[in-house]
Amino acid sequence: MSERNRTGAGRGRNEYGSIGSAPRGRSRRRKGILGLLSALGPILYFPMMIFYLEFFFHIYMGEGIRYLPVWLFFSVSMGFFLSLFAINFSFRANRIITYVITILFSLIYTVEMMTKKILATYYQLFSIASTAAGNKLTDYMSAIIKGIFGNIFGILLMFLPVIFIFVIGRNFYNFKRKWIGLSGVVAGAFVVTHLLALLMIQLPWKGDYTPKVLYATDTNVDDQVQQLGITTMLRLDLKHSLFGVKSNRDDDFTNPTFAAESKPDSGESGADGGNGTGESANVPVATGNDLLFTNTDTSPNVMNVDLEGLAANAPNDDVEWLCKYFNSQTPTNKNKYTGAFKGYNVIFITAEGLTGYGISEELTPTLWKLSHEGFVFNNFYTALHYTSTSGGECQNMLGLYPKNGGSVIMQESGNKETNWYFSLAQQLNREGYASIGFHANGNMYNRLASHTNMGYKWVQQGTGFEMEKNANGKEIWPQSDLYCMEQTVDQFINSEQPFNVYYLTISGHMPYEFASNAIGTKNKDLVNRPEYSEAAQGYLGTCVELDKALEYLIQRLEQAGIADKTLLVLAPDHIPYFDVAAMEEMSGKTFSSGDTKALADSLKENMITDYNLYKNTLIMWTASMEEPVQVDKVCCQVDILPTISNLLGLEYDSRMLSGMDILSDSAGLVAFNSGSWLSDAGYYDRYTQTFTPASGVTMTAQEQEDYVAAMKKVAANRREISGICLDDDAYEYIFPGTKNSSSLN
Repeated sequence: MSERNRTGAGRGRNEYGSIGSAPRGRSRRRKGILGLLSALGPILYFPMMIFYLEFFFHIYMGEGIRYLPVWLFFSVSMGFFLSLFAINFSFRANRIITYVITILFSLIYTVEMMTKKILATYYQLFSIASTAAGNKLTDYMSAIIKGIFGNIFGILLMFLPVIFIFVIGRNFYNFKRKWIGLSGVVAGAFVVTHLLALLMIQLPWKGDYTPKVLYATDTNVDDQVQQLGITTMLRLDLKHSLFGVKSNRDDDFTNPTFAAESKPDSGESGADGGNGTGESANVPVATGNDLLFTNTDTSPNVMNVDLEGLAANAPNDDVEWLCKYFNSQTPTNKNKYTGAFKGYNVIFITAEGLTGYGISEELTPTLWKLSHEGFVFNNFYTALHYTSTSGGECQNMLGLYPKNGGSVIMQESGNKETNWYFSLAQQLNREGYASIGFHANGNMYNRLASHTNMGYKWVQQGTGFEMEKNANGKEIWPQSDLYCMEQTVDQFINSEQPFNVYYLTISGHMPYEFASNAIGTKNKDLVNRPEYSEAAQGYLGTCVELDKALEYLIQRLEQAGIADKTLLVLAPDHIPYFDVAAMEEMSGKTFSSGDTKALADSLKENMITDYNLYKNTLIMWTASMEEPVQVDKVCCQVDILPTISNLLGLEYDSRMLSGMDILSDSAGLVAFNSGSWLSDAGYYDRYTQTFTPASGVTMTAQEQEDYVAAMKKVAANRREISGICLDDDAYEYIFPGTKNSSSLN
């Protein structure tokens, strides 16, 4: 052996001067580190993965890290729990389990990201599974594709764990079966971190909805995601789906007693603004309609129901609470408008994605005319609630706010055949009307069951409605509202019975770019506005189509000689939330404190400085009204049903709905999904916990404190009704044997 080899020449010296030991030392250290990572990998990988997903999900979705101490420990706890499934089996089984769990959770976070971006809300996947399975995703395909391409970076962030485990992690992750005692260590880590998470939610967090409150409820999904995290929201959903949720409802039904010292300024007419009016809106004054509005009976709109006795014998605590709540409410009184349209035909249109900012005298003359004649509601709002269109229908058709979480109330009520005693169809069918409804689409949200259950003969694709097709024989999307009217009006216009017709339009469905919207493209030349974006122009094109449909409908009513004996009601289901930027263009307003994209990406009221984003148009029109009636009261979708019921002179109990007769002397209220609310007296922002009095309203500090405390309970209670009515069939308990007052068609 050479001297060079014997002395280790060329092998170098370490920092201590010894020859050749450094590389071997570093190698041993590297092997030691890799060995440690290999040993700990199966234990720490899932806690780190779930925390990574939760952290970057919160950052990307703009949820912030205020509640990081809560979802940090919940994430790590869930990770340790998942680790138990990937250390106790064979090498192959552990590897497959690890891969599957990684892909599954990356997919879950991505799906939640897309539902929020596209539908403006997160979803409880277990509760909503049946809904997703029964709906046509093709209706949202263009929006889904747009959402995916617009969020490539976010999707990549969510799938980095998949890339890691397949490309890098497999090189040092030891999938061998572990010592059984290690499972005990992992289980202990799971318990400890879960207890730490439960300790975190007990901290004195500020706000109306704290982590402690949200951990005990099956509603407020968006807040659960922000404060508890995606995995905890889904875990609670599974728990509540299997075992139910304990009610924490307040039995204090005290109503606010504040009355404004001065009458507030009126808002502007139509859809162009106004921040609402004060507490005392009073009954609107009608001029030129004296022969039409002659009722002098001002007795309460109540029915002879022993609610106290029903509460005492209720089958469970929820129904008992509801009966007590109904019994505590002050009913609205009959007024000069009561029964003014008794015996009239009714046509109720829920307009897909309509905003008053898209109505103009030039482009939509019929919508403009109808919104400035009849009853003119200057402060009407369509607050976005759970499940968008279906949630909007719940408000429009049932006078109830949809439950903020769980199953889609309209779909589930059809499956359960829930008694909706006060639905307009049920009420009018008891009066001998023929009720029929139309929708130019397939069986989304199982409307065939839900709307039939409400009392309509339901006509849609597959039950009598033939979809419009293009020259190539392909169904167009979205369908034309004008085409729908043309194909269906003859089914009721010459009826010998008074008719009650419901339309759910479709032309206004998102997205609005011309390439994705056949209706926007159809009317492209009519809405050429170079100063507007393509989405705004496309949206206006859908409004033009709705306008054409209404023009055709009124012409047919006039030709039949019944325009003055038909009450036409039109209300949006929701604003076009998918394109808030387009709304800003059309309105000339800025609705967000930050950039428009941030608002569109994460539609939250705490990002909206002007709640007039939700300000909208409600039409109640008949040719028999000689002059318009201006209504300045704050009102919203749940108020439509009781208002129509009163106008038609129907027997109903005003205590048993979330909404109030707008034309009565009751105070106005709009309850937003978030917990914020708007009344005649002002606006309460639940995120900042501040109340801003309406123009002209003065309150002392004590009056304001008392008023806000009482109104928060009022708004919360009104949002509670629908869930009990669905889960416990409460109306059937109150009005036994009255289910399915079917149409006489």
